Amino acid sequence: MPNIDYTKLTSDLHEWAGELGFQQLGIAGVELAEDEAHLLNWLDAGRHGEMEYMARHGSKRSRPDELLPGTLRVVSVRMDYLPESARDGWDVLADSQSAYVARYALGRDYHKLMRNRLQKLADRIANAVGPFGYRAFVDSAPVLERALARDAGLGWIGKHTCMINRDAGSWFFLGELYTDLPLPLDTPATEHCGTCRRCIDICPTQAIVAPYQVDARRCISYLTIELRGSIPVELRRPIGNRIFGCDDCQLICPWNKFATPTTESDFKPRHSLDDHQLIDLFAWSEEEFLKRTEGSPIRRTGYLGWLRNIAVALGNAAFSDEIVDALQSRASHPDEIVREHVQWALAEHVLRAPR
Repeated sequence: MPNIDYTKLTSDLHEWAGELGFQQLGIAGVELAEDEAHLLNWLDAGRHGEMEYMARHGSKRSRPDELLPGTLRVVSVRMDYLPESARDGWDVLADSQSAYVARYALGRDYHKLMRNRLQKLADRIANAVGPFGYRAFVDSAPVLERALARDAGLGWIGKHTCMINRDAGSWFFLGELYTDLPLPLDTPATEHCGTCRRCIDICPTQAIVAPYQVDARRCISYLTIELRGSIPVELRRPIGNRIFGCDDCQLICPWNKFATPTTESDFKPRHSLDDHQLIDLFAWSEEEFLKRTEGSPIRRTGYLGWLRNIAVALGNAAFSDEIVDALQSRASHPDEIVREHVQWALAEHVLRAPR
């Protein structure tokens, strides 16, 4: 495109991103050969579990110009999501009768919010330079978002495989604009985990099998969200009271002392999900579940997965007659998977019942 001052446009992009609620913007190229090799090795090892969609699109995930022909650059953005008003994560984890929900899922689903903001960003670009080729993504297509964010200078991929920013920690979402505009590239971020291995050591199920390598089949986020069948018996106790996702590797990360709470009202906890008793959530009917998780990432696990996860958490909770009664109320549930996990939980309480 002739007569476009791309340096000025890039400066404008940073300003517009801030006005739209993004905390940072960077620009990456489309060369991801090393990351493609890492992805293929991970898939070959079967570490994606039942997430067959990770392999479904071939090389499109690691080759942006194949996913969207003509792509020259990727505009990567981040948005903080840690809710300031939420009950402290460590406090919830220490209370075995409380339900732990990953911090990102306490409020409204971030996908729509960020896509709308990215569309507004694209509209501003079009107003400035005229029609251009682009497509917005927020965890909605085969995109290596963390590798692109690293190359855009937004942070590095930590040993737990989450993104880390030196000034903002890791509590943030990522989004991308694939574009055919030849914007100036940012300098990729460098890695600053050093010798720290706190995330590896704290992982309840030892899913971080080596630095920068996660076996999803052992990850609590995978087990409570993506897995549709039975949770492996040997991994149920380590799950503790985590009913949707897991944050231990982020809670322990020293870089998160620099994290800034979100200013987005949509990310504030809804329905007291930051401070709810397991027994109360287990009593939700499917209608209540659908109503209270409308517009929430929690919908992804489904009602049966919700009951399965809470049954495991109740099985790990301190003994009480109320918990046993709650479990027995679901002992004849029509779903085989739910029944199996309820029976396991009841057996656990038999073992720890007062003599």
